[in-house]
Amino acid sequence: MKKIIDLGLELLSHQHFDSLAVGVVDFKNKTFERFEVSATNILSPKPYLFFDLASLTKPLTNSAVLLKEPKYFSEQEHLLLNHRAGLPSGGLLSKKTWREEILSYEIKPSETLYSDYSSLRCMLEIEKKSQKKLKDLCSYYFDKNLLHWMDLPVESISPEYGVRNKKIVSGEVHDNNCFNLKEFVSHAGLFATIDGLCQSLLNLNQVTGMNEQLKEAFKSHGNNVRFIKGFDHVSDPEQSLAGKGSSIRTFGHLGFVGTSFWINLDQEKGAVILTNGVQSYWYEKSGLNHLRKTIGEAIWKM
Repeated sequence: MKKIIDLGLELLSHQHFDSLAVGVVDFKNKTFERFEVSATNILSPKPYLFFDLASLTKPLTNSAVLLKEPKYFSEQEHLLLNHRAGLPSGGLLSKKTWREEILSYEIKPSETLYSDYSSLRCMLEIEKKSQKKLKDLCSYYFDKNLLHWMDLPVESISPEYGVRNKKIVSGEVHDNNCFNLKEFVSHAGLFATIDGLCQSLLNLNQVTGMNEQLKEAFKSHGNNVRFIKGFDHVSDPEQSLAGKGSSIRTFGHLGFVGTSFWINLDQEKGAVILTNGVQSYWYEKSGLNHLRKTIGEAIWKM
């Protein structure tokens, strides 16, 4: 792990953001190792930063429901979960009428189009079928340090994610729709410490047999289809942001603010990277992507 720490410190020194946490999850032994570098560039003996997980929220909510309660997923929910339901990618939503807008779209099989709207529609459909709120359906495996942004303790500390309305965004969700809606939704909004996310992934696998379910799903999954049970997957291990050494049986997700987790089923190992990659600007991600690939490759070689 010391090599990963040294690599992380070196890579972070060249970024336009200042916080990094990395976790290596061992699913065989149900353990994890991790480290965190805060804005002061000091290794934290006990990680404490609550990172905005951004779109990691999608599989941590909708996919988690599928893994435990598949009865709520018909063909249309699977299309929505895997971004193949013909919904547009996203846009600004009204706080008062967003549900009506999301429900107004026709669901029809389509080519993959990654979509916040598709994630939200999936949430609404499974809530309608179950007569339960998404939070109640998906939080069964949450560690105490995996929380909705509006439930963060007052004393919690988060990295800075940029500026909104002339105010530093810290401890508030970066996604503008999620911030304006101020509800528990499926496309964004979860925060976690590196410990909280690593332990939650172990919990999810323990409760649902996630890794075994994905192994079965990969057997019939065409490599030309990007998402599987709502998780992204590696199609080209040589070029993937998961890093060289991953395999085509590696699944996970990316988050816009600079977060990711990948689970390599061949190694029974998970790689978790949390950053505040949008701190100074969001549009140039070559440094972040280099960090993702380089740390990922180092983890798979451990």
